Amino acid sequence: MTVIKKLVTLLRGSARELGQSVVDNNATRIYEQEIVDAKASIAEAKTELTAVMAKEMQTARDIERIKGEIRRHEDMALQALDKTEEGLALKVAERVAALEGEMQVQTQAHAGFAVQVGRLKDLIRSAEARVREHEREIGIAKTTESVYRATQSISDSIGSTGSRLTSARESLDRIKKRHEDLADRMAAAEELDQEFGHKALENELAAAGIGDSDKSRAEAVMARLRARRAAGTGDGGAPAA
Repeated sequence: MTVIKKLVTLLRGSARELGQSVVDNNATRIYEQEIVDAKASIAEAKTELTAVMAKEMQTARDIERIKGEIRRHEDMALQALDKTEEGLALKVAERVAALEGEMQVQTQAHAGFAVQVGRLKDLIRSAEARVREHEREIGIAKTTESVYRATQSISDSIGSTGSRLTSARESLDRIKKRHEDLADRMAAAEELDQEFGHKALENELAAAGIGDSDKSRAEAVMARLRARRAAGTGDGGAPAA
């Protein structure tokens, strides 16, 4: 039983963490939706305010109407008194008293509506100011989040570029090493050929003065030129034209 309780607790904890993660990842969206909901509530409050303001206007008109009725009935009561109609004047006076009671009720209602209108207007103005403040905050938050995303993207890009550059540098180093190895192999082959190959024999012959060499060819050319010069001058004569 204890194990089952622990598993249930674990599942509840995991669900809470998952829910919190979802909320954190969508905090901006949730914030914006809350602002939208607040605006909708303000619009609804304004609609209710117009209804209260309409009742205030109606009671104001009723008060003016009752005042007119009172003045008219007072005039009629005075006329009845002028004609010594005391009983009729009393009836009219009773009607005036009833109108005054009705006006008192309407005046109180009008005052109550005026207070409600003022309170609702203050609440709406305060709510709208808070919404504007939250809109500024969400704008800053979204901008900040965009900057963070851009910074993270740049960091990731630089990291990836650095990794690619490191890989390229390693490849270049391997190529250089292959080139150096190839050059060393060619130099070694040349050295072996000088010691044991065909060139080794030619070097030995040249050292012994055997075979063609640049020096022997140059001496042959000089000998030929001297012969031509001697043939051209004749026996003590001048060089031929």
